[in-house]
Amino acid sequence: MTGNLEDGERGAATGRFLEIACDESGSDGENLTGGNTDVFAHASVSLPVTAAAAAVREIRGRIRSPAEEYKATHLLREKHRAVLEWLLAPDGPVHGRARVHLMEKSFFVVDRAVGLLLGDPAAAVTLFRAGHRTFGEEGWRAFLEAANRLLRVRHDGDPVEAFYGTVDALRRDRPRSDAAEILEQLAATRPRAVSYRAEFLAGPPLIPVLDPLLPAIVRTAALWSGDGRPVRLVHDRQNMLTPDRVAWIEEAARRAGVGLAGLRLVVAREDARVQVADFLAGIARKIASDELNGRGDPALTALLRPYVDPASVWGDARSRSLLADPVAG
Repeated sequence: MTGNLEDGERGAATGRFLEIACDESGSDGENLTGGNTDVFAHASVSLPVTAAAAAVREIRGRIRSPAEEYKATHLLREKHRAVLEWLLAPDGPVHGRARVHLMEKSFFVVDRAVGLLLGDPAAAVTLFRAGHRTFGEEGWRAFLEAANRLLRVRHDGDPVEAFYGTVDALRRDRPRSDAAEILEQLAATRPRAVSYRAEFLAGPPLIPVLDPLLPAIVRTAALWSGDGRPVRLVHDRQNMLTPDRVAWIEEAARRAGVGLAGLRLVVAREDARVQVADFLAGIARKIASDELNGRGDPALTALLRPYVDPASVWGDARSRSLLADPVAG
């Protein structure tokens, strides 16, 4: 991929680095099973400011909406289909210069719950893919909601009792299945869950287990620094991105061997590169959600596919095969 190389500055890596602009779409905080969206998308672009500004002007010129600030919803309207296809096309302004990290929210909940309680990523995939078929719509929804309550910071009744009550009911209902075997293992982890919840008594954690934004930012830095060049991220301002959490992101990247030279927060409308990332995040979230729910547009899915991070957190096998290249990047 080509990019926008700039000189390093004080507080960033010595020498030259690649500056990447980022934004997200679909953030519902820790409410991943009952929020407004079922997909979270974190988009990143490597464009010079002049090229990004030209792309924004072109979009405005083609759509001709009186809106002061354009969003992805403008491009997703059927009457602007040609503009959307132009933006994503191989000869468009962002092809080869942008990536999107996707998270299927319900799978993210299962992945985090099983990871916390069992430490077995493979079990999370097995449980997720068999859960709906094994326990039915109502039973599987009950498990997802109970897992979400267990992991989220907010105190709401007794989430430990609710989670293990749900686990016990489901494993008794379908005792002979791969999914029920994993629930048997989860049933023995109550002390770990009690300990996890007890830690909240000292105050909310700096990094909530269920927040998708922070790990997505670390992954974005890894995507763009894979060739050995350090990157600096320019990100739309978010309430979640406090100075302490920015410091955590930078430290997490360092521990993972990711060349993150720094993270700078800006107001999206004041940086055309972040505006383009905002467009891409919203577009990707909608296309991916449609594909996840069986109403995908094959042409748009094919246009999005080159942008999707193959390490996206995605459990549904059918839609994953359509959205992302299986070869790691």
